[in-house]
Amino acid sequence: MRAGSGTVHVVGAGLAGLAAAIKLAAPGRDVRLYEAGRYAGGRCRSYLDAELGCRIDNGNHLLLAGNHRALSYLERIGALDTLEGPPEAVFPFIDAKTGRRWTLRPNRGVFPWWILSTKRRVPVTRATDYLAVLALRSADPSATVVEALDRKERVFRYLWEPLAVAALNTSADRASARLFWRILRETLGRGGAACRPLVPCHGLSETFVDPALSRLRAQGAEICFGARLRALLFAFDHVTELVFDTGPVGLGGSDSVILAVPAAVAARLVPALTVPDVYSPIVNAHFRCAVPAGSPYFIGMIGGAAEWIFRKPEGLSVTVSAAGRAVDQPPEELRELLWRDAALAYRLPVDPVPAVRIVKERRATFLASPAQLLRRPAPTTRWKNLLLAGDYVDTGLPAAIEGAIASGFTAAERALEVAGVPVRGDHRWSIRVASKTDRQRALP
Repeated sequence: MRAGSGTVHVVGAGLAGLAAAIKLAAPGRDVRLYEAGRYAGGRCRSYLDAELGCRIDNGNHLLLAGNHRALSYLERIGALDTLEGPPEAVFPFIDAKTGRRWTLRPNRGVFPWWILSTKRRVPVTRATDYLAVLALRSADPSATVVEALDRKERVFRYLWEPLAVAALNTSADRASARLFWRILRETLGRGGAACRPLVPCHGLSETFVDPALSRLRAQGAEICFGARLRALLFAFDHVTELVFDTGPVGLGGSDSVILAVPAAVAARLVPALTVPDVYSPIVNAHFRCAVPAGSPYFIGMIGGAAEWIFRKPEGLSVTVSAAGRAVDQPPEELRELLWRDAALAYRLPVDPVPAVRIVKERRATFLASPAQLLRRPAPTTRWKNLLLAGDYVDTGLPAAIEGAIASGFTAAERALEVAGVPVRGDHRWSIRVASKTDRQRALP
């Protein structure tokens, strides 16, 4: 440990807190990680569902090969070999009303020649239809996706709208056009090599959480579960004390705090902190069933109750983003509706409906509207030893895995800078993740 660098107290063991702790522990700093619950991972974890009799993820998260922050995190914790995916960028879709199937196949290079091929783009669209998306780049900061793009166009309904809803967890008529452009620029804008899908081989905890906790313990970090932070005590320009249920923790002059808790909790603990305060729900349905070998890792659905269906080790998992209507439907109705879509997508019998677990998250992410984006705080605060991390912090990214990890890395870098520790910038990773028959990963 660097002499005089003090201890960094990371409060919250979701992905933002884990990322911050991992980045800090590597240089040999004293790190203490606190979590109010009994488990780490926050909204990105797995657990045993007693009713289904198997482990499930509490939600569905899809990585892309261009998510360099998330892949850097996985490289740090030695978990790259827990990912798998197709050898190229392929996004299978099905129209729920007609049953028509197609696959979006962006080419590897940056120049998007895939829009010139009828076999690679959305059916019954022209190459020129895709140029309209450039309007997002110059859209007014207050504009929504619908205000920037023509929702009557087929390419909007069959591509831009489902991508916007999935990436931002916000309906296209409320989602920020600028933020959606940022997503497209970092994915399709970098070619198919950056869009190749990656999913955990087993579960979210096995990929993102368990290896991180093991690495932190090996590096000497102290991890405290069941530690709920009740208050922060301040003196002029710094935090002096953390007040937990289990008792107070005083801070030395060279100590710092990274507050990696949900936005509403941060607003309660930090005076006059402005955070997003309107949320968007997600509904997930986890069906335990047998899925044919070789089935797609996931399928996007147009015009159904489901939006994305994921193949899991022991069944299918359905996600409905921006689920304002679905979140209020009874589980019995959702069970029938979502299984009908999942069965259609994966060519399974509609009857009988298999055992299911319906998970509703009413405050899954903040609403990615132009107004709410203005409420995202910076990672730094007016207290020199207090930093913020979480997917609600202003990273320029949506409230997803990449944004959460980016916020944790940024907070850790600021903590190191304050302590006078040189920060090595992360480079962009180019990682090949093969199929189950070829698990060799190649790093540059």
